Amino acid sequence: MADTGTIYLVGAGPGDPDLLTIRAARLIKRAHTIVHDGLVDPAILATARADAVLISVAKRRSHHTLPQEEISDLLVRLARSGEDVVRLKGGDPFIFGRGGEEAEVARAAGVPVEVVPGISAANGAAAAAQIALTHRDAASIVSFVAGQCKGLKDQDWAGLAGKGRTLVIYMGVKTAPQIAEKLMADGLAPDMPVAVIENGTRPDMRVLRGVLAGLPDLVAREAVVSPALIVIGEVTARADAVLLAEAAQEAAR
Repeated sequence: MADTGTIYLVGAGPGDPDLLTIRAARLIKRAHTIVHDGLVDPAILATARADAVLISVAKRRSHHTLPQEEISDLLVRLARSGEDVVRLKGGDPFIFGRGGEEAEVARAAGVPVEVVPGISAANGAAAAAQIALTHRDAASIVSFVAGQCKGLKDQDWAGLAGKGRTLVIYMGVKTAPQIAEKLMADGLAPDMPVAVIENGTRPDMRVLRGVLAGLPDLVAREAVVSPALIVIGEVTARADAVLLAEAAQEAAR
């Protein structure tokens, strides 16, 4: 076991390098081998040592550089060769990052594994957009779901969105029409406020607002691309109202 390296499942946060945890930044700077996702910002990879080996296992819709099983096997092989390996993931490794699967494979192979949490995409992007996912006057429940999954139509989202609730949808850009249709079929009002946050925390971040019935048109009209989050709930309109009020106050000065 002394000759076996450790696999570090590291959350790279929502994009902005300044939002890395201290532990993540230290591991990236000292790592000889980094296996990274496509959502990791190039500015974060640029902080790695000059001689580090960077292995991209980027995943895009309908196209994966490596299947998940091969990624897990790669991590185990590298660790068994005696290397410490940083497995760098956007956001947090245990929130739609498949970190749980990689940790299970590592443990089953007898390879040490450490999880370094990161600021999730939902937390980081919402904060950058000044959308409070929970608010005493608007939402006491927040849920995270994946909008890109098999059997989306059959997923039970009843009760996840509505009055007093906030729903955050990861990977929902391509399935925005099905998402809107599904939620309205479950009884959610067509005029429920929504926000789409593209490239959250990055310099080119966009925050687009509308209503549920218009979500598919909003995504298509604005040519939204991943990474993007969809936030559904009254908190999105509240944030918009606050920003408009601040802008009006600034203009009046």
